[in-house]
Amino acid sequence: MKSLIRVIETCKDTEDRLSDKGTKEFRIDALEQENKLINIYSDVKYQAIEGFGGAFTEASCTTLDKLTTEQRKEILTAYFDKDRGIGYNFCRTHINSCDYALEEYTYDEVEGDFELKHFSIERDTKSLVPMIRDAFAIAPDMKLFASPWSPPGWMKTNLEMVNGGKLKKECYGVWARYIAKYIREYQNQNIDIWGITVQNEAKAVQPWESCVYTAEEERDFVRDYLGPILRENGLGHIRIIIWDHNKERIVERSRVAFGDAAAAEYIDGVGVHYYSGDHFEALNITHELFPDKNIYGTEACTRQNLENPWLSGERYAHDIIGNFNNWSCAWTDWNLLLDENTGPSHWREKQIAMGDKGVYWFGNSPIMADTGTGDITYGAAYYYMGHFSKFVKRGARRIGLSTYTPNLEAIAFENPDRQKVAIVMNKNDADQEFTLRIEGKIADFNVKAHSILTLLF
Repeated sequence: MKSLIRVIETCKDTEDRLSDKGTKEFRIDALEQENKLINIYSDVKYQAIEGFGGAFTEASCTTLDKLTTEQRKEILTAYFDKDRGIGYNFCRTHINSCDYALEEYTYDEVEGDFELKHFSIERDTKSLVPMIRDAFAIAPDMKLFASPWSPPGWMKTNLEMVNGGKLKKECYGVWARYIAKYIREYQNQNIDIWGITVQNEAKAVQPWESCVYTAEEERDFVRDYLGPILRENGLGHIRIIIWDHNKERIVERSRVAFGDAAAAEYIDGVGVHYYSGDHFEALNITHELFPDKNIYGTEACTRQNLENPWLSGERYAHDIIGNFNNWSCAWTDWNLLLDENTGPSHWREKQIAMGDKGVYWFGNSPIMADTGTGDITYGAAYYYMGHFSKFVKRGARRIGLSTYTPNLEAIAFENPDRQKVAIVMNKNDADQEFTLRIEGKIADFNVKAHSILTLLF
């Protein structure tokens, strides 16, 4: 029986976008080839994979609401359908407002309402909840985690949601109960929250919604308040993820949180963002120190690059490959959809009104929608994400791989049905050749300049 490899390709200078390029046949490695090899060792298995996805934000859902019914279906199918789309199954949303909301808001604006008598998610039910529900209808196995950008201002030392500040010590309990109430209210909307991060970008003082925790403060909040209160409310199954910020401090933050046995009991893992450099080795070190804790990629976004929009795809794939080769088990993009102004974003629009044009760089989403013309644009990031999310199934295991050159970035997985998935990217201006080798069989490939291949066998 022939042993075949199915080839999927996306390439900058062609029309190929997640294109099925047919099959290639393995041959026996009779001469024991030594040059230009990518070796795969399927008996060497690493972490299990949770999935890939993006974020439901108020910006995304209100942009979607401005499109036609057919366009709404197209975009949701493109993201969440496993056959006609790219099969997203691990997604994020925000608790209270974030920088990509229409304005600052919370679920309880009444100062000093420690009993949360005025708590309501009514605002979310108008646009955000319907988009999430529609996604679940297409991808019922989706896992959704939620992140707060800031508690209500009345719970914070600076009395506002923006510009950092800290959670007041006397508000640790009410904030934990607030999060538990949020999860219950979403359950009442038939939306299950799989997990939460303690705080988006826990070190960042931002001019938009933000709140700062030291490593010790985050540890204590989880250990003494959030973990116990979730359990008391029958929510002990909710995964808790710390840090939710850039990679260069993942080791130090993990040491503090996971080094405390009482805190570690409540914490599933640590989340990392994309923005301050690779630091892939830091993920590996964290795994070596705490092998029982998961590592999640929880946010990424690329700036607009009008001269070379293809960079968004290559940068995403570089980060995914680097993260997963160093023990990450999931990777989540930022906004699922933005409009023609790369918004809406209440903070950015305020800055523009004040004359700050520099904020136009703020970010892209893999799919963009022009709410004036109705045009929908699929960027390189969408197709590059699809090379992973469409073919690497939940429960897949990363498997052993070595490559002969740094000019090719590569990773391999074994799906639960034992199908192998190898993904190879060439970011260079020249084509690159390699020979795939596994268990005494080989096959030759040419990876075009600025392209990515997914190989299935």
